[in-house]
Amino acid sequence: MIVDPLGAALPGIPVAVGLAGLLLRGTARRTAAVLGVGGATAALVCAVAVVLGGAQGADKGYEVARFGRLAVTFGTWLDGPAGLVAVAVTVVALCVQVYSVAYLHDDNRYAPYAAQVSLFTGAMLLVVVSGDLISLLIGWEVMGICSYLLIGHDRRLPEAPRAAVKAFLVTRVGDIGFLLGIVLLGLRAGSFRIADVFAADLPAGTVTAACVLLLAGVAGKSAQFPLHTWLPDAMAGPTPISALIHAATMVAAGVYVVARLFPLFERSTAALVVLAVMASITMLLGALAALGQDDIKRVLAWSTVSQLGYMTGALAVGAPAAALFHLLTHAAFKALLFLAAGAVIHAVGTNLMAAMGGLRQRMPVTFWTMTLALAALAGLPPLAGFWSKDSIIEAAYRTATDTGDGLLPVLAGGLVLVSASLTVLVTAAYTARLWRRTFLGEPRTAAAEAAHEPPWAMRGPLLVLAVPTVLLGFAGLLTGFGGRLGAGGPVAHLTVTAMIPLVLLAVGAFLDWRRDPATALPDTAFTRLLANAFYLDAVQDALVTRPVTALARLMRRADERRVDGAVEGVGAATGGAGGLHARVHAAALPRATTAVLGGAVVLAAVIALVLGVSW
Repeated sequence: MIVDPLGAALPGIPVAVGLAGLLLRGTARRTAAVLGVGGATAALVCAVAVVLGGAQGADKGYEVARFGRLAVTFGTWLDGPAGLVAVAVTVVALCVQVYSVAYLHDDNRYAPYAAQVSLFTGAMLLVVVSGDLISLLIGWEVMGICSYLLIGHDRRLPEAPRAAVKAFLVTRVGDIGFLLGIVLLGLRAGSFRIADVFAADLPAGTVTAACVLLLAGVAGKSAQFPLHTWLPDAMAGPTPISALIHAATMVAAGVYVVARLFPLFERSTAALVVLAVMASITMLLGALAALGQDDIKRVLAWSTVSQLGYMTGALAVGAPAAALFHLLTHAAFKALLFLAAGAVIHAVGTNLMAAMGGLRQRMPVTFWTMTLALAALAGLPPLAGFWSKDSIIEAAYRTATDTGDGLLPVLAGGLVLVSASLTVLVTAAYTARLWRRTFLGEPRTAAAEAAHEPPWAMRGPLLVLAVPTVLLGFAGLLTGFGGRLGAGGPVAHLTVTAMIPLVLLAVGAFLDWRRDPATALPDTAFTRLLANAFYLDAVQDALVTRPVTALARLMRRADERRVDGAVEGVGAATGGAGGLHARVHAAALPRATTAVLGGAVVLAAVIALVLGVSW
């Protein structure tokens, strides 16, 4: 088989639907909704068919271009992780499309929005099913374009264009390394097919260099330190887009790519140590920053940064199955969290938790579904987040206590274990704070007093996503499910190490429970540090943005004074010479006539002289 038809259809259907949707007029809401929802449904059917069909190896692929000895192919690799991740992507995409019909009911740009969501979904699915590094890169970059368009969708918000540009530029910085890593692997392996790269006998230095370059792209796409700063600002986009980016596309892509290419990464201890350091900083930093926010969407955004750190931490300690398991459970409960937050924002008209309170009785469906999602995020048993997070902590514990692989892996495992454990405590604190501050107590504004449930088009996706939020974790106990993720057995285990996160969870929740939910955080240097995420944006501005801007100004002045000055000087000199020549020729008629006649006499004399000599 050259190309698996299901593998081609998975990204092909939403991409085709998205391109068709871009041709619609802005007023064609009904057609746009039918295309968006229908395309997502068809992609979900294909994803389910892939899972039911069982894991497939990499197909041969269709050659689309050749550069000397290197061929670029379009091929698919529908193994177990690809099928399960494709189902997660399409379920979330379908929920987002349905939810958006009601959420953007008064948006006159809904048609391009729905089309861009379809393109975004198709690009992520292309990353998921690709058996070739170049086609994977295409999907990777198309996601970047779609995120730029969707984050900046609401042009009425002054912060939206800036957030879109920031997301685009920060992720592009990482993508330079990602591209170089792919080129290095392709040149040294003699092929861009992932199966051929795995089979190639690559030198250790090449593998390490390529993996570290790829991690730059992962840090950008999956919002890992130090390229994480774009993700909280991306909250300027519509809330359903936040759900799509944070749960199923974009940020999940980096984790999935490392899991897909893990046979390369496990050959390089240095790359895994770099990943461990990056993940450990990211998970704790994100959780602490979430603790200092009052904007409900920014709490969830920093939460995503932290949870992505868990996934990359699992990869760093050699547990790609645990990372993928948490990716799947996180897709369910984080999509539910953002969509429930959108329902709350829709009801009260603001993102600020200070203007909420008392929504438990007024929005019961939203309250109970978001309660389940927050409990799963915190890791409360028996919800999905408990099983997947515990599997990561257990993997880190095994690596930290296994001295057979050398000192560096033990140190990396210990670092991930300590950071993950502390993050459990902080996560419990900010989830309890969000839950109590949003739903409990008395309404703090008139809008909160008058709040009500959103339409069923918005409530329905909440109920759908609540099911995997509760039940998906139990799948980790099944041998077949763990086998599909590459674990070789159950990916979740109930062991004594589960007591670590449970104790820390109780401590974190207790620390917040003593506070009045209506009371804002005290205005101290520490809380300001958390609210500003340790001022890393300011640090990047001082170390990168300002020097680059100053250099650009310097180059502009040099261009204007040197290059432009030289060109303008030549022009001015030519103009002056032309003016002088014009004045010479601007003589009065008598003098001009005399000059012409004199010239004619001289010419006649010269001609006569020459002719006379010749005779």
